[in-house]
Amino acid sequence: MSVSAAAPLRIQSATLADIPTIIELAEATWEPTYRFIISREQIDYMYRVIYTPASLQRQMAEQGHTFLLVYVEDEPRGYASFSAQPTEGLYKLHKIYVLPSAQGQGLGQQLIGAVEQAVREAGGHALELNVNRHNPALAFYERQGFQLHREEDIAIGPYWMNDYVMRKELR
Repeated sequence: MSVSAAAPLRIQSATLADIPTIIELAEATWEPTYRFIISREQIDYMYRVIYTPASLQRQMAEQGHTFLLVYVEDEPRGYASFSAQPTEGLYKLHKIYVLPSAQGQGLGQQLIGAVEQAVREAGGHALELNVNRHNPALAFYERQGFQLHREEDIAIGPYWMNDYVMRKELR
């Protein structure tokens, strides 16, 4: 099912003023996304590292992350963030989350499309993302044209993220 024409969809770049909205969306999506994949302690730890106002401000202002917010009927329903990587033309999709109540409506696909368009406009030719090896979203990314590129284990504090790195060539 996709968002109907009667429900106007808008995707826009976020600013520092949107950090409270991003945090509100993260609070509603983070735990349901990871509760069956990683421990409660790891969920809480990672959330505190990634989603404080100061951390989000650093991501936007210092680390070059662009955040996009998706709205349906002027209500925020999800977000994505991405940035250029050191390899020429390579970008990374850092985050993409849609409210559980809004999943299955095509919003994630719309967000990925908006990220791909922005990356192409910036001269990028490939988009990578990390996904936990046990995350059911793996199938979603494959449907969007991403392919397994490599495996990666990343330390985050006392925990490990056991991920696949997926890549999509943009034409």
